[in-house]
Amino acid sequence: MKSHATRIACLAFLLPLVANAASPARSELQAAMQAIPNIEHGSELFAQCVSCHGPAGGGMRDGSTPRIAGQHAHVIIKQLVDFRYGKRWDFRMEQRAGTHLGAAQDIADVSGYLSVQPRLNDSGMGNGEQLAQGAGFYAAYCASCHGAAAEGNGLGAVPMLAGQHYGYLMRQMYDAVDGRRPALSQLHSRRIEPLDFEQVRAVADFLSRVPAAEMALPH
Repeated sequence: MKSHATRIACLAFLLPLVANAASPARSELQAAMQAIPNIEHGSELFAQCVSCHGPAGGGMRDGSTPRIAGQHAHVIIKQLVDFRYGKRWDFRMEQRAGTHLGAAQDIADVSGYLSVQPRLNDSGMGNGEQLAQGAGFYAAYCASCHGAAAEGNGLGAVPMLAGQHYGYLMRQMYDAVDGRRPALSQLHSRRIEPLDFEQVRAVADFLSRVPAAEMALPH
């Protein structure tokens, strides 16, 4: 068995390696957030994404892909960098973010383009039977971070949830609890885990019907 001193020495050796592994993602995130987006180039880059996200970034009403049109630019940047560096898992997005997008400027461009797109299609919704309960649960568990109107926070990279597809919201909440969103803070799982299935459905259905604030808010 290794001595305590040996284990401490091994840990001290590994810490710089962990820090170095994280630094490229952090550097790219900062560079993309500080870049001035080229909206025209972002439109060209997004042309490779329409097969999944739709021609206007509206996603799929069944929730298989999210609505990203009108989402805060910093939110999209953060998610793309997470996909590139294995902090968020989806084989399609990991491949696209890792090969289709080049430097941080590309990430800034496509994110800036999406952030100014109007939300044209309807959201996928639930059965509408528990909207009052969903509103109450959202206010109690989620609004302190995501905003009273689920508008998110562009500067803080907090996602807008208003008008997101019901099925996508359901999946992401369960992924948070099950540890399939490793970049999310543990606060998400602690807030969501006490909710039963019907309560999660109620929150997701409520959010899918909240009108997105089109957009006097900073992206």
